[in-house]
Amino acid sequence: MHLQLSGTANDSIVDGPGLRFTIFVQGCPHHCPGCHNPQTHPFEGGTVTEPETLLERIRKNPLLDGVTFSGGEPFCQAKPLAALGEEIHRMGLNIVTYTGYTFEYLLAHSEEQHYGELLAVTDYLIDGPFIESQKSYQLHFRGSANQRILDCRQSLAEGRAVETEL
Repeated sequence: MHLQLSGTANDSIVDGPGLRFTIFVQGCPHHCPGCHNPQTHPFEGGTVTEPETLLERIRKNPLLDGVTFSGGEPFCQAKPLAALGEEIHRMGLNIVTYTGYTFEYLLAHSEEQHYGELLAVTDYLIDGPFIESQKSYQLHFRGSANQRILDCRQSLAEGRAVETEL
């Protein structure tokens, strides 16, 4: 199973807590005005990448605290990212997933498109569409004030969005 990627960042400090390997998937249905990564919107393009290639790169950096799935929209490639996430957890790393969907939407549709599988391997979910009128550079790991940082495991356990700080 392969992934369609826009790119990666080897040593990010802006995509979640600590030092992170960030995976930017290609393709996004949201098309949020003012999006930080508009080049990731088209579903065609990008680079086909095998998960094992990404795992090899992640393993080479012993300083990493975790991996971030960004985009584009990661939930459009939920099944291969979920499988990759299982391997990342075996390495002892945490996973942050950015999404333009809300947790409530993903939970209600968890059986569709393998959303539940990706939620299950996500430690922290940053949810909600980017809203340009709510943009702020003061927010930690978020682009607009409507977006939430959720403890995904706790949210799944309680069946409701549980906000946290990173």
